[in-house]
Amino acid sequence: MDKPAGSLTPVANNERIQSLDVVRGFALIGILMMNVEFFNRAISDLGSGIPASVTGANLWISYFVQYFVTGKFWTIFSLLFGMGFAIMLSRAARAERSFLVPYIRRIAALAVFGAFHHIFLFGGDILVSYAVSAAALLIVLYGRAKWILLAIVLCIAGGFIPNMKWLFGMAGGLAFFGLAAWWLRGEQHMKSFRKPSVLAYILMVIGGISLIGGIATWFIPSVPIEGRVMMPVAGFALFMLGFLTKRYQADKAARPWRLGVGIYCFSFFMMAAAGAAQYYFPQPAPAPAATKELAKKQQEQEAERVKMRKEREERIAKETAALSKGSYGDVVALRAERFPEHAAGEVGFATILIGMFLLGSWFVRAGIMERAQDHLPLFRKLALFGIPVGVGLGLIGSAIAMHPVPGSRGADGWQFAQGLQMLGNLPASLGYVSLMILMLYSASAFNKIRVLAPFGRMALTNYLMQSLIASTFFFGYGFGNFGASRVDQMLFVAVVVIFQIALSHFWLARFRYGPMEWLWRAVTYWTIPPMRITSSPEAPAVATPA
Repeated sequence: MDKPAGSLTPVANNERIQSLDVVRGFALIGILMMNVEFFNRAISDLGSGIPASVTGANLWISYFVQYFVTGKFWTIFSLLFGMGFAIMLSRAARAERSFLVPYIRRIAALAVFGAFHHIFLFGGDILVSYAVSAAALLIVLYGRAKWILLAIVLCIAGGFIPNMKWLFGMAGGLAFFGLAAWWLRGEQHMKSFRKPSVLAYILMVIGGISLIGGIATWFIPSVPIEGRVMMPVAGFALFMLGFLTKRYQADKAARPWRLGVGIYCFSFFMMAAAGAAQYYFPQPAPAPAATKELAKKQQEQEAERVKMRKEREERIAKETAALSKGSYGDVVALRAERFPEHAAGEVGFATILIGMFLLGSWFVRAGIMERAQDHLPLFRKLALFGIPVGVGLGLIGSAIAMHPVPGSRGADGWQFAQGLQMLGNLPASLGYVSLMILMLYSASAFNKIRVLAPFGRMALTNYLMQSLIASTFFFGYGFGNFGASRVDQMLFVAVVVIFQIALSHFWLARFRYGPMEWLWRAVTYWTIPPMRITSSPEAPAVATPA
């Protein structure tokens, strides 16, 4: 493939932002620390927390990973993905070249990598999630209202076709992306809503009605307790969104980060609120004589929950047997069977990732990452407040999830704890990123953290390599170490990370890109980038001590 004259090309080494490579390398370590558990445990068991049977050093490691690692590092990678998007967009604008076609090729290639990764290596893939979310980002940033509405109508119509109900979820996702587009840039294409306050008033009216209606439900005994609690909570949240929109939407430059933070916080605030409702206000037992219909309904709901638990246990048992004792063909067949289900659920996850993409994009477009040394006071504040607040919320949740609180009236509080932890993941991840940048620009020995830069430059290659090594080492068709203790899992992580850091330095001293990065760039820019370094390598930017 010949490169057209003046076309958009891959970023050169001397154009890279070293802080992003360092953060990316740091995030890869956290991703492996989180993923290694699910090379020894069924993916179907994801979200179940720490097994009750874990004790001693294994319990302490599980606790550390659960509350200091889990959720923080996919959030960091999501921020980095948004930053990469902004860099690619700004380079295209400076070169006065098309951005859309290379970007579509880029996310299509990522989706293919993710599908192959999920089916052939690891069922916990996140690349497909990023590909779907990257496509959704185009809708939020560039989608026209009429085409979004048409797509929603077609998805709703298609949902009535047998075995196509997943299209209803697609319609809901598109509606969400359209609403985000309206908030971000509604005045550009929607003549009827040129005033930003229109959206704010709509949100406040809906929120106010829900708040009043929710209060009224407390006087209607037949309304479930969850409805009595959640309806006013949702109304309050929507009213506050409207109020904040009216006050802050006029600042267009700040809209991306405000929308990103708003999407993330609203989603997990509602999750935490729903969990708190179940935890502190469990459904009371109905009076035997007066509420036979309600009692019957509750019995049916409980029977459905028992059925779902049984189906989940069967999925876990089937997956565990395949991973621990099955052949490679058995494992691939199982993952291929479950991949459509995995892919169909990505639109829901994309609603969260979009928020992180927008926040990451803002960090670059505001010049904060490109001139990180000029913004060290900001990074100090984010590290100083983000880490204790973010991790602290998770630790509060752990007190609820691991030790029942007196007065909880029998509810386990798991969803409440998860909601608190997810809310804390955003400030914690911003704090972790900031800490890495402060170390990079430190005048102390901490600036040796730059050793992670080559590791981060080869992030895609190293991410896939981690899955290849781990699946071979742990699964039954390989060395058969499935079910290793958490202590042994962390030793495995340390060995793999040290090996990959050394390999990344060795490789990039001789080649311009990692193997998968080279392939990804070739597809993205529809050209063959030079691979081998034929002259003296371009020196990466070196952090100057602060």
